[in-house]
Amino acid sequence: MNKKEHWENVFKTKSLKEVSWYEPIPEASLSFFKESNISKSAKIIDIGGGDSFLVDHLLKLGYTDITVLDISEAALDRAQLRLKDNADCIKWIVADAANFLPPENYDFWHDRAAFHFLTDKESISNYVETVQKHLNKNGNLVIGTFSENGPKKCSGLDIKQYSETTMTNQFKASFDKIKCIRIDHKTPFDTNQNFLFCWFKRK
Repeated sequence: MNKKEHWENVFKTKSLKEVSWYEPIPEASLSFFKESNISKSAKIIDIGGGDSFLVDHLLKLGYTDITVLDISEAALDRAQLRLKDNADCIKWIVADAANFLPPENYDFWHDRAAFHFLTDKESISNYVETVQKHLNKNGNLVIGTFSENGPKKCSGLDIKQYSETTMTNQFKASFDKIKCIRIDHKTPFDTNQNFLFCWFKRK
């Protein structure tokens, strides 16, 4: 089973609360949007957004130019079904974050738990280069991954853990670090996953 087949199967066979990343209110992610004070018309992309609830909350906050990308078409279908008529306000892209070719540039690039699935140098390099090319000057980059105290696998797949130093080193060529925070995400199974979120600005 290849990567895309794996994720299509996950979203076709598991309900919202049967996956560890379920988060009805993505408080950490939302805090960065609020603190950044970006315009409501800013171009936002959520990488690996799947059927997460971030897009629901961004719409409620008044953001008007939102793109959600995921490798799984089934995941995006679920999000669109939930959003009903509001789904028409969102741009939906089915693509692999490792080799995604953005159709436009963005002001805010958000990624909670997609980047850490990139474990080989080529995929990581491609991703970093894509962000460098397609995030506007002074644009915001927020990446959330498992920390060095987090899990080593997710959904049966290997992931790459990050520390503040290793994350900063990946993006320092074109980005200035604003801050990094660590949080414990409580899964639907009453376990904790330690996440590292880092916020950067495009130079």
